[in-house]
Parts: sequence; structure tokens; C-alpha cells
Amino acid sequence: MTKNLAITANYLKTAMLMAGLMTALALGGQLLGGYDGMLLMGGLGLVMNFAMYWFSDRIALWSHGAKEVGPNEAPSLHRLVARLSERAGIPKPRVYVIPSDAPNAFATGRNPEHGVVAVTEGLMHLLSERELAGVIAHELAHIRNRDILISTIAAAVAGLISAASFAIRWGTSFVGRGDDEDGGANYVGAIAWAIIAPIAAMIIQLAISRSREYGADATGAAICGDPDALANALERLDESKHSLPYENAGPATAHLFIMNPLRSGGLASLLAIFSTHPPMEERIARLRAMRASAA
Repeated sequence: MTKNLAITANYLKTAMLMAGLMTALALGGQLLGGYDGMLLMGGLGLVMNFAMYWFSDRIALWSHGAKEVGPNEAPSLHRLVARLSERAGIPKPRVYVIPSDAPNAFATGRNPEHGVVAVTEGLMHLLSERELAGVIAHELAHIRNRDILISTIAAAVAGLISAASFAIRWGTSFVGRGDDEDGGANYVGAIAWAIIAPIAAMIIQLAISRSREYGADATGAAICGDPDALANALERLDESKHSLPYENAGPATAHLFIMNPLRSGGLASLLAIFSTHPPMEERIARLRAMRASAA
């Protein structure tokens, strides 16, 4: 019961955050050109989301050098993915391997029928089969929950807000403040939105990513039936991050991975609000609590 409430709360939080992004986008369109501006931004949003929906998986796999492997090349991995996919109630996704010693994994694909699970070579070498099952279950949870679609839409909307912000700043630099009181107020409002909205959009986008990680942890633990397996895997991944850093990390796809592949420490540790992932300690604690409540 507690687990179901936690998953529902994560979905509600994600819905509220997405609503915040769409509201910011609509306001930016209105500032750009009234009702016509809102239609323009809405149309651009549809086009960008359509493109991301169809091509984001191929872009992600290509950018990390992932190669598809068949059952003959990785039989144990395929058996694990097949067994857990059946438990998750989704079609078996395609399986890719990333040529990297850094242990990590991600899922992508526009829907469960076109799902992909990608794991690094380092992940398969580091984890036991039980721990690997926890990680695979987490990635299957992202596919089942359609988190890839949610994060893709969030990224596209945040990008549009940034573009609208640039257009507003560029336009107001030529138009000026306006002579009357309403013109001055509109100018100040537009500039304020152009400064604040992109920052807020980025924070909301990252908050959506963090919320979906908590949701995938809970759903993944339910799929494999072993919260401790995923908790142990996360602990080992966290311990290996500094000794085996991911060499192909980039901010554009960092949110996809089960563990943030970007380097941390120093100033980055102070800017946790800008992280694509929740604190590892909190994720592990929640999984341990799930085990305790089930006992």
C-alpha cells in the first residue's frame, strides 16, 4: 500500500511539473505575439516533440557508441532481459552494449513496443547476476512507465522556452520600453520572463528527471521482487564512479542513465538542485525501506 502511494505521488508530481513547463511556454508565446504567439509556440512544440519522439533513441545510442547484441553474443544478458520483461508485462526490448569500462546503463525507445536496454561492458563485469537483474528491472521500469517519452517532451519544451527567451530579449532590445505606462509594464514583464523562465524550465526539467528515477527504482524493485538487489547495485555503482568514470558523458543524455555519468564533487556537489538524478543515498534508503516494509 505504501509503495503504491509513493508511485502515485511520483506520477502526480511529474504531472504538476509538466503543467508548469507548459504554462511557462504558453506565457512566453503570449509575450512574443499574443494569441498568435501562443499558437506558434504550440506548433513548434508539436514539431519538436514529433522529431524527438521518433529519433531520440537512435541519437542516444549513436552518441554512446552502443552496439546491438544478439542472444548468441550475450546469452545470459538476453535471458535476464527476457525473464524480467515477462514479469514487467512488456515486450522484450532490444539489447545493446556500450564499449566502456564504467558501469552504467540506460533505457530508451519511443514506447514499450520499441524499447531498448543498453548496458556498459563495465556493468556486466562489476555486478553479480542478482544485482544486474535489479539494474535491468530499473531500466524496464522506465520503458513500462513511458519515462523516455516524458523526459523527451520535457527537454523539448524546455528548449522552446529557452528559444522564446532569446527571441524576447532580442526583440525588446530593438523595440524599447514603450512610451506609455502599459508599454513599459509589458517591456518589464517580458524581460523578467526572459530571464526567469529558462532557469525555472531547467530546474523543472531536472526535477522531472529526478522524480522519474524514484519511480523507476520503486517499479524496478517490484518487477525483480528484490529491492535489496537494486540497492546493492546502486551502492556498487556509486563506489565505482570515481575509479571508473564514464569517458563519454554529456549533459544532453545524462538523465537517461541509472547513475549520473557526469563528474561530481566540488562546486557540482553544492548545486544538487541542478542534478538530473536524486541523491544516491536517498535512493538506496528508499529501497531498503521497501524491503523492511515487505518483511
